[in-house]
Amino acid sequence: MIKIKWLGHACFRISFDDINYVIDPFEDNYVPGYKNIDTSADEVFTSHKHNDHAGIMTVRCTRRITKGVKTIKVNTFHDDKQGMLRGENIVHIFEYEGKRIGHFGDIGHILTDEQQAQIGNLDIAIIPVGDIYTVDAEKAKIISEQVCAKVIIPMHYRDDELGFKELDTVDKFKNMFQHIKYSDNDEYIVEDTPRYNIVILKYER
Repeated sequence: MIKIKWLGHACFRISFDDINYVIDPFEDNYVPGYKNIDTSADEVFTSHKHNDHAGIMTVRCTRRITKGVKTIKVNTFHDDKQGMLRGENIVHIFEYEGKRIGHFGDIGHILTDEQQAQIGNLDIAIIPVGDIYTVDAEKAKIISEQVCAKVIIPMHYRDDELGFKELDTVDKFKNMFQHIKYSDNDEYIVEDTPRYNIVILKYER
């Protein structure tokens, strides 16, 4: 079983049976509205070194040797100026028992042909949609189409008092799709045959 748990902003805990990874944890008290991260993981990944994505010390890391999950890192940029504005960004792809999950960090541009080939098709794409520091809703949709994502989990957006106030809400993005699942909690279990395009997780305060 693969379970994806949203810890707020761009941070997720992805469990591949008994293997647990955390990606892009934020520093304590850094992102408005979100609780400090309180979790453990076998390994922690970061897309770049900004404080809202690189709070490695907030996660209790077991550093247990794990097998069975293949990780692919694809170099991208945090902006659409070849990194001149905000630097580089890493897209992480996790492969486990035939399923492929991609976390796009703070990607700031649509994919090049080379990046698209490196990433390949995804079962789950976790993509930022809030604009300003990342792609906007329209470009996020293009990325999801480039990787033929079966399910998209939007992240890095504003929701009432959650998130940076300058970010867009998820509304522009979700309104471009028909089949939407509004989760009643912060977890999603990956399905063999998903029935929706978008899964909007509910942050548990």
